[in-house]
Amino acid sequence: MAQRIPQEVIEEVRQRTNIVDVVGQYVQLKKSGKNYMGLCPFHEERSPSFSVAEDKQIFHCFGCGKGGTVFNFLQEIEGISFPESVKRVAELENIPVSIDWSNSYDADTAENSQNRKLIELHKKAADLYHHVLMNTQIGEPALNYLLERGLTKELIETFKIGFAPKKRDFLSQVFQNEQTAEELFKESGLFIQRDNGEFLDRFYQRVMFPINDDRGNIIAFSGRLLKTEDFSGEDMPKYLNSPETVLFNKRDTLFNFDKARKEIRKENTVFLFEGFMDVLAAWQAGITSGVASMGTSLTNEQIRKLERVAQELVICYDGDKAGIEATNRAISLLSDHSRFKLSIVSIPEKLDPDEYLRKYGSDSFRELALHGRETVFSFKMQYHRLSRNMNNEKEQLDYVNDLLQELLLVQSPLEKDRYLNQLAQEFQLSFHSLEEQLRQLETQQRSVKRSERQQATAPPPVLEIDGMIEPPEFFEEEAMPSAQNKLPLTQVEKAERTLIYRLMNEQGIRNQVMQLADFSFAHDQYQELYLLLDGYMSIHSDFLLADFVDYLKEDSTKKLAIDISLQKISEESSDREIADVIRVIQNSSLEEQISLKQQQKKEAERIGNKQLVDELSIEVIGLVRQLQKSRTAS
Repeated sequence: MAQRIPQEVIEEVRQRTNIVDVVGQYVQLKKSGKNYMGLCPFHEERSPSFSVAEDKQIFHCFGCGKGGTVFNFLQEIEGISFPESVKRVAELENIPVSIDWSNSYDADTAENSQNRKLIELHKKAADLYHHVLMNTQIGEPALNYLLERGLTKELIETFKIGFAPKKRDFLSQVFQNEQTAEELFKESGLFIQRDNGEFLDRFYQRVMFPINDDRGNIIAFSGRLLKTEDFSGEDMPKYLNSPETVLFNKRDTLFNFDKARKEIRKENTVFLFEGFMDVLAAWQAGITSGVASMGTSLTNEQIRKLERVAQELVICYDGDKAGIEATNRAISLLSDHSRFKLSIVSIPEKLDPDEYLRKYGSDSFRELALHGRETVFSFKMQYHRLSRNMNNEKEQLDYVNDLLQELLLVQSPLEKDRYLNQLAQEFQLSFHSLEEQLRQLETQQRSVKRSERQQATAPPPVLEIDGMIEPPEFFEEEAMPSAQNKLPLTQVEKAERTLIYRLMNEQGIRNQVMQLADFSFAHDQYQELYLLLDGYMSIHSDFLLADFVDYLKEDSTKKLAIDISLQKISEESSDREIADVIRVIQNSSLEEQISLKQQQKKEAERIGNKQLVDELSIEVIGLVRQLQKSRTAS
């Protein structure tokens, strides 16, 4: 039976933690007034709507509505339970806590339990592969290969690189001997099942690179084929990645992001490489903020992940033709779908970063990476030369026209002036003629954008059918409002929210409301929150919002409490304000009764029941008098 984490432990971890420090490891935050703002990690957005309130120790997204404490943030972003989030915060903040965490997990869902077993399976596999590489004769050729590539044993240990031997049932035999469930064999992606049901290792005769999730858990592998005298592997791919599983989604995964994230945030810059070996070489050269995508083009999911922790992205792809084309594609994707400040490291001599480092050394590579960056436009100047004969006058003019189109994307007037001067000097053109041509292109661009905006906002066309003007069915607007649109609050709800806010922050108001006979909120969700607040205050001497949010169980109630706490309300209440909101709440019941009786009266009139009409009229008059009396008294 799992035990609960003692409340004093939760409170100790919370009190010794600043939510800004923890959230800041996942989201790039900027001070805005007394709060911090950033791009929400829970939904895609281009303008920051994610807020962290340091004084309240809560987060809240005004876009998607998610909010809570530091524990809720980690639960949401890492998909872990509340006890795990407490442990994770303690680890991130180096808070020593004397508790046996292994017995402190709430009952797992079947899905969480399965995922944890699969993570453990991958960890065991990585340990085995690493042991084979570092401590066995079978692994010597692979170890020698890595050392020859310039990797040190320390780096191999840091990244837990291993070797999968040629034996096809090496891993499967180990796990079968441990009586691992067959379902885990199928779900892990580490094995291939034959028609007869036998499981064989997916990876063999390969140097194994573990792939981690954002928390550092091993969730997949990438294996590089190791050719030897007795194994050519001619028909096998050079690199083989784990298939997608419940743990591993290659669109969302970046190699080394878990280790690089802290340095990326510190430097506000991320290096994007093509391959794992490039990331490792850069790490060894002291560039520890490098990541690589999973053998595919960069995805929007990966861009969003990087955008939350950095403002500048440095593309450092291979220097050959394929690498240059990949750099150009990455620039287009990032320019269209991100707000990054982009720069490029062009590797000379058609080398890749790993080759350059081995040829010229760590110091030379670090100098190139840190101080040899070029702008996107500078890269484009070289890129557009590749497919042209620059001795041909027409192709020279085409080249200049292409670069003027590229210059439309440059925001800085200083950069534009510099590059126009370069083009004028190289091709013996007038600076003013180039400037005039650029202005014409800018005018054309504005005209196209204006036309596109007008088309986007134009009313839908109509069809005339038999003299009737009707909109075609496929132009009809959606009947349902967007999920982001909220209905305006009624006066009663505004009063209820104001009173809850005062109850949270002023002990005197709590005492005053408790003295009211038969008082209740008009809406169930506010009455429930009021009762929970009363229960919380019965065991706590002071109200702490972050602590109260953790006290609440339902996400909807947590969200309501956070929404109410973020209201812009005057510092202190007045007697008149409290009297007014209580009156509005109490009178709402009478108003609802009057409305109901009036509806019943209309129905009685419709069916011709005169006696019922008279009775309901008398009841309505009585309720109206009661309401008037209440308003006069207040």
